[in-house]
Amino acid sequence: MAEEEASSPVERRGTGGWEKVLATEGLPEPGAEWHSSLWRQAAEQFERAADVLELPASTRARLLEPRRILTVTLPVVMDSGEVRVFTGYRAQHSLAIGPGKGGVRFAPGVSMGECAALSLWMTLKCALVDLPFGGAKGGVRCDPNRLSAGERERLMRRYAAEIHEIIGPDRDIPAPDMATGEREMGWFMDTYSQQVGHSVRAIVTGKPLSLGGTQGRAEATGLGVVEVAEHAWREGGSDLAGARVVVQGLGKVGLVAAREFARRGALVTAVGDVSGSAHNPAGIDIAALEAWLSEHGFLRGFPGAEPLPERDSLLTLPCEILIPAALEAQITEANAADVRAELLVEGANGPTTPAGERILAERGIRVVPDILANSGGVIVSYFEWVQDQQRYSWSAEQIRERLCGQLAEAWAEISAASREHGVDLRVAAQICALRRLAAAVEARGVYP
Repeated sequence: MAEEEASSPVERRGTGGWEKVLATEGLPEPGAEWHSSLWRQAAEQFERAADVLELPASTRARLLEPRRILTVTLPVVMDSGEVRVFTGYRAQHSLAIGPGKGGVRFAPGVSMGECAALSLWMTLKCALVDLPFGGAKGGVRCDPNRLSAGERERLMRRYAAEIHEIIGPDRDIPAPDMATGEREMGWFMDTYSQQVGHSVRAIVTGKPLSLGGTQGRAEATGLGVVEVAEHAWREGGSDLAGARVVVQGLGKVGLVAAREFARRGALVTAVGDVSGSAHNPAGIDIAALEAWLSEHGFLRGFPGAEPLPERDSLLTLPCEILIPAALEAQITEANAADVRAELLVEGANGPTTPAGERILAERGIRVVPDILANSGGVIVSYFEWVQDQQRYSWSAEQIRERLCGQLAEAWAEISAASREHGVDLRVAAQICALRRLAAAVEARGVYP
């Protein structure tokens, strides 16, 4: 009796009949729903930097897990008249510094875990380059190559309508990502505007110029990759002229990067996309490559280079600079020992796994992390958002100058942090980002 009186009301209440369920299925850890392999990769990188900064457990808990993730069901009428149901997500990782910011992708592998990881990296990316945004990410699980233009439009509009309640020009601003672009952002902007009853240009970035887009947005991420690569390469005492560059991915990032590298005198010796990869030791004619892609859609059959036996064979070709600008988890413990580059610059999000990066580090290969290397897109997205809010536009020259200036400042800060703490560039970049984030959450306190 004494024991029963001593126990708390909660203990006496029990688990409401869930004992058997919990015994067989277990109780998930906080956030376990999104603990995918990509999320674990992002979290491991976060913890490395947090350890160097000696962040307290309470601050880590507030900075690591996403604030919210919305899952939506998207019924769409296909061209055949059939109704297909797709799944979409919108993850908002942190809103401590400002509204959420992050792309919307159409891809077969879109999942809650992927969106959670990418939203964490967006938070760090925005903090690193000192933008007043938090991180977000979203997408729809589908095969965009098998959708007609009409089906894409209906899918994007339905997605925009379903996430309407958690987005807004001062809440969360989407943008293009994998397999989405200006056209899709125009549909998104129109759908949101129809729902609120007036035009809202600042609801998305990466829009057509006629709807409030900005000069230079389409090229921003690829240009930023090359700008950062040049800073890193020059710090090693070399010039880009004549340097051999390999580019994996020929989308909005990789193709622009290949063009810009060639413009600066580098030799692009190999490229690859979903259809395969090709190599020309004398250098690929980028203008001819762009003409081929414009006409045929894919690299396959391009006459200006020799096809390689496997799509990812280009990752181990001899070169000075390697640009993985396609998908995550491309450089792993399975192939990192065979990489023959001196510098790896991450054009994609998460292309190097922690195990792969450790092997690269042991071999003296420097890695410029994604949260800096591909931040050009979100920087110019910020410029677009500001212009939409102010109803004022800047010239292409002003955009480029501001972008390059902001990247130069971020590179200088990361390089200094790397030397100060004796850490690699990824940890240094996350240190710089986490300093700002930790200061912001500590200043805001915990509500309620």
